[in-house]
Amino acid sequence: MVEIGRVCLKTQGRESGRKCIVVDQIDKNFVLITGPEKISGVRRRRCNIRHLEPLDKKVDIRKRADDEEIIKILEESGLLEEFIA
Repeated sequence: MVEIGRVCLKTQGRESGRKCIVVDQIDKNFVLITGPEKISGVRRRRCNIRHLEPLDKKVDIRKRADDEEIIKILEESGLLEEFIA
């Protein structure tokens, strides 16, 4: 399973090749992800876990965190530069 806060790479769809963060687990097949859109171009949406490639990085966020909170956490952890599209 892909847990909340896991950094992933989209492998399919119009946003393929871009990084995103898992914000919530919807069920066993779907998660809620965000880029955030201002940074990576990936908007908040439901995504099939088969369309994601989990990376070895994870950030500590709360469930359903908003984009501003995620941007702040990415700046603090030094990962913001990796997300810029």
